[in-house]
Amino acid sequence: MELVPKILTSAHVRLEPLAEHHREGMRPAANDPDIWKWMSLRGDGDHFDFWFDYLLADQAKGNAISHAVMVEGQIIGHSAYLVITPHFDRVEIGWTWYARDHRGTQVNPECKLLLLGHAFDCGAERVELKTHHKNIHSQNAMAKMGAVREGSLRHHAKTWDGRYRDTVFYSVLRKEWPAVKAGLEARLSQ
Repeated sequence: MELVPKILTSAHVRLEPLAEHHREGMRPAANDPDIWKWMSLRGDGDHFDFWFDYLLADQAKGNAISHAVMVEGQIIGHSAYLVITPHFDRVEIGWTWYARDHRGTQVNPECKLLLLGHAFDCGAERVELKTHHKNIHSQNAMAKMGAVREGSLRHHAKTWDGRYRDTVFYSVLRKEWPAVKAGLEARLSQ
């Protein structure tokens, strides 16, 4: 697998690999405490610069490829490739969030279609997704997309508020991608 940063576009969404010039455009979209409720790091208000710097540093190490999620030229969210593991043809999609007005719209299915498609085009065999055990909305979205629930790891990650979360894992395998892709495309055509 050779996952490379690339601008990804669809009918309504543009995903740009994260760079310093996205900082101020992303800040207002991130400034909603509700976004960070289930995250391991917090990125609203005074926490934004630390979070943004963390993303850029992780990206510089080759561990991640973050994306500014854009609609009509405005940054409305973030999603990333994480735990990029070329030797095992495996990557995770995560740190996904959207501004309130874009939740429950075509944005998430379009982003997942773009990110999954690019990962598989670059040679991924497995794409992982994971979430906080209490984040039922996210778990439902992963299941609706067609990802397979694999189970959970207890006390897997410490969250920004000092509590430990159980992490629920989902995945899409290369052989499952055609059906997942068809399902996402069908949702977007409605």
